[in-house]
Amino acid sequence: MRGAGLLALLRGLLLLLLLLVAVAHRAAQSPPRHSSRPNVVLVACDSFDGRLTFYPGNQTVDLPFINFMKRHGSVFLNAYTNSPICCPSRAAMWSGLFTHLTESWNNFKGLDPGYITWMDLMQKHGYYTKKYGKLDYTSGHHSVSNRVEAWTRDVEFLLRQEGRPRVNLTGDRKHVRVMEADWQVTDKAVTWIKEEAVNLTQPFALYLGLNLPHPYPSPYTGENFGSSTFLTSPYWLEKVHYEAIKIPTWSSLSEMHPVDYYSSYTKNCTGEFTKQEVRSIRAFYYAMCAETDAMLGEIISALRDTELLKKTIIIFTSDHGELAMEHRQFYKMSMYEGSSHVPLLVMGPGIKEQQQVPAVVSLVDIYPTMLDLARIPVLQNLSGYSLLPLLLEKVEDEETHRGPRPSWVLSEFHGCNVNASTYMLRTDQWKYITYSDGISVPPQLFDLSADPDELTNVAIKFPETVHSLDKILHSIVNYPRISSSVQNYNKREFISWKQSLGQNYSNVIANLRWHQDWLKDPKKYENAIDRWL
Repeated sequence: MRGAGLLALLRGLLLLLLLLVAVAHRAAQSPPRHSSRPNVVLVACDSFDGRLTFYPGNQTVDLPFINFMKRHGSVFLNAYTNSPICCPSRAAMWSGLFTHLTESWNNFKGLDPGYITWMDLMQKHGYYTKKYGKLDYTSGHHSVSNRVEAWTRDVEFLLRQEGRPRVNLTGDRKHVRVMEADWQVTDKAVTWIKEEAVNLTQPFALYLGLNLPHPYPSPYTGENFGSSTFLTSPYWLEKVHYEAIKIPTWSSLSEMHPVDYYSSYTKNCTGEFTKQEVRSIRAFYYAMCAETDAMLGEIISALRDTELLKKTIIIFTSDHGELAMEHRQFYKMSMYEGSSHVPLLVMGPGIKEQQQVPAVVSLVDIYPTMLDLARIPVLQNLSGYSLLPLLLEKVEDEETHRGPRPSWVLSEFHGCNVNASTYMLRTDQWKYITYSDGISVPPQLFDLSADPDELTNVAIKFPETVHSLDKILHSIVNYPRISSSVQNYNKREFISWKQSLGQNYSNVIANLRWHQDWLKDPKKYENAIDRWL
């Protein structure tokens, strides 16, 4: 009996030993997220054209820290915003939901202040979380002009809402810190990494939000001014390769798509521009991107100096791009590549190095990716999909990821400077853009493989492709119904705002950003609004 008991004990110990060996082997083969949860750093800037992060766009300006991330990580070649304007885009990124689901229709309407974001969930599941800089994903922000322009976009008038885009050179060749507010929050994040993060016993999630390379305010245009100034110093301009700057081809004003014409006019871009003016605007914008890259570099250097780099996943992206005079426009609010294509780079433990990812992805994918990195069960109702299967050297449990990633991404826009709700579906080679109810405004179709500059609308040439893509779009969102809902929301909000002003209404509305045009014939424009209401 004693011998049999001893034999059973030895068998049990042997089985336990084999089990421990199997578990250890499994852990060794797993990506780092299954052995220990990594730190995560997200650096999100504003208005960075994603095409600058790979060839040929990367030939125009020196971006050493983006290049560092490419060497030691992965770059996405087809990453898109879900709405090409600040607040709605960030609402999508922080919620993981498409814009029509968050109902973030314009820069004034985002998420509710108490909305549960991916960072909230990471904190709940044991991460130490820290935020610095620009967030801009909740309701109630931005100027009165911005929201009134969005509400009145269906009114039958045409008013310039921005100053003419211009450049401004400041300082000398030693002037590095041009965007001082961004440098200050970057300094705070660096100090936190060096003094606090290095001593943490739990993983951390750090967010840094930058204003650059968004254009600067233009106070010369009057009391309620927009942001149409591209500002930099000689130090950053020296990072730009002028010979590589491409002067965009423009359609004539009469040939422009009707929505593009409205956008170009309201952005004050329908006047004459010399090639030198356009080249300068683009050069100054690229220089602003170089300054942004340097701030990213401060974060990478701080992580390296504290030996946290090898334990940290770094993600760099932007809320949207910047047209920089492509399609006779600056700013964003457009589905053209300069506006909708965002940078997305990821590096860190277990991430494939020197990889270019061709899959179409979008900012709603950030939310499930963060949960996946933190080993938090990914919610099933999200619009986005985890990026980790596209990034990791080894993906172990495919079944933990939510089905196959769709072959399309969706972007939509309902705000100012565009006079119809806009929907964009991007697939492998096609970009399909439709408006409003899908009938009243002609759609656009671009073959990005043959026409990367989006100069030729081939919607009439390929009706079957249009029909197929529109069918997919309808399966994702009932966009005619959403467009109608936004129109009703705009009227409702405008009426409420007008009533709140009482007798001050005429004076206030006349002196918004469109004041230079409005004041020429105030009664005409007030009457147009009355007819709309």
